[in-house]
Amino acid sequence: MAVSTIAGARLTLGRPLSTPKQTRTRTHSVRMAVSTDRKTDINLNLRNSEEAFAAAKELMPGGVNSPVRAFKSVGGQPIVIDSVKGSHMWDIDGNEYIDYVGSWGPAIIGHADDKVLAALFETMKKGTSFGAPCLLENTLAELVISAVPSIEMVRFVNSGTEACMGALRLARAYTGREKIIKFEGCYHGHADPFLVKAGSGVATLGLPDSPGVPKAATYETLTAPYNDSSAVEKLFEANKGEIAAVFLEPVVGNAGFIVPKADFLGFLRKVTKENGSLLVFDEVMTGFRLSYGGAQEYFGITPDLTTLGKIIGGGLPVGAYGGRRDIMEMVAPAGPMYQAGTLSGNPLAMTAGIQTLQRIKEPETYRYLDKITGELVQGIIEAGKRAGHAICGGHISGMFGFFFTDGPVYNFADAKKSDTAKFARFFWGMLAEGVYLAPSQFEAGFTSLAHTSDDIKKTIAAAEKVFREI
Repeated sequence: MAVSTIAGARLTLGRPLSTPKQTRTRTHSVRMAVSTDRKTDINLNLRNSEEAFAAAKELMPGGVNSPVRAFKSVGGQPIVIDSVKGSHMWDIDGNEYIDYVGSWGPAIIGHADDKVLAALFETMKKGTSFGAPCLLENTLAELVISAVPSIEMVRFVNSGTEACMGALRLARAYTGREKIIKFEGCYHGHADPFLVKAGSGVATLGLPDSPGVPKAATYETLTAPYNDSSAVEKLFEANKGEIAAVFLEPVVGNAGFIVPKADFLGFLRKVTKENGSLLVFDEVMTGFRLSYGGAQEYFGITPDLTTLGKIIGGGLPVGAYGGRRDIMEMVAPAGPMYQAGTLSGNPLAMTAGIQTLQRIKEPETYRYLDKITGELVQGIIEAGKRAGHAICGGHISGMFGFFFTDGPVYNFADAKKSDTAKFARFFWGMLAEGVYLAPSQFEAGFTSLAHTSDDIKKTIAAAEKVFREI
């Protein structure tokens, strides 16, 4: 595990790193008003994206179907994507980018993998939705159960939000208690009880929580700073016999990339057992990304319940929650806790997940991801420091992040010390150099098996240039 340190920056914008997938006969230099302490002129052809997004704003709230896509925290015009392949993506203006978002994590083997597409084609010939059991569910369930230490039984759903909703209801049903502890900056989907100090898109938009969430829905949600064992201990002391579960991202990805202190996860395992509470790892991001068995295998800490998503669907909509058999047998129809979903276990999502998990199980997968991601993060941090910027960050396997602050960053309060205006300038500079990063300081980044040494070298070279200019 590499955990380093990061700084601030200035930039001018150039051409994409490689030839666009499609050539356009017209060019249009768009002046982007970036929400920083000064305006930045960005010579990037975004005419078609600009027109498409203007139309989208009349059709969908904010022009998007998930808030962080709107580029609110970096300012300016979102790019509209046309296609993806391997480690690269192309927008509708023909600009090409090296992609470090990876559909927010699922694309661990690369975008539009030929073998996955071929398997999906064969499945589609049989139908796209059954609303009934299919053998593919058994196959993916066996793969998940054999890989993840805590999971003896699993229930598939359609998103990470659904998975966390199911795990929360199950934890309360199993323990007969209602209160939960979550951590500031950890995001567990947009269900009402979790929209308390939720980081990620909520932080990006500057919303304290969310209107429309009744007080009763969050009354039983207790919060503590991530990595603060003392705060957790005090919550247990003040709420003896009342806490159903502790929920957390074992490595935070929705407040930027934040790793647990050496003893933090072990402490949570101990305190939950002592108090008859469940420990729930939200591994929607970290599952199958830090290691084949997820963060729990990587750190050697086994929770009671685990939520999954992203990688287990190979890029198609999917989620899952699972855990000990005695807990999972509370779920209907085996038990009294009700949860259902028409499209759960969808054959296309199962197929893509099976193909992806079989691929990443191959030897050298995580060694390669760790190697290229380490080179990427070290290169960016060193380039930032050489240019005189405050910068810190790190990686585990194919997940990484950096902050525009001296650090160290142990929790969301530390992360919020970052220079977000500087990050916005860095983001746009990298975009103009043909590198696509998450459009928020408070999001982790992802690499894939499709990323090459050449991708990493070009990205570091772009960062060198941008750091000098911002």
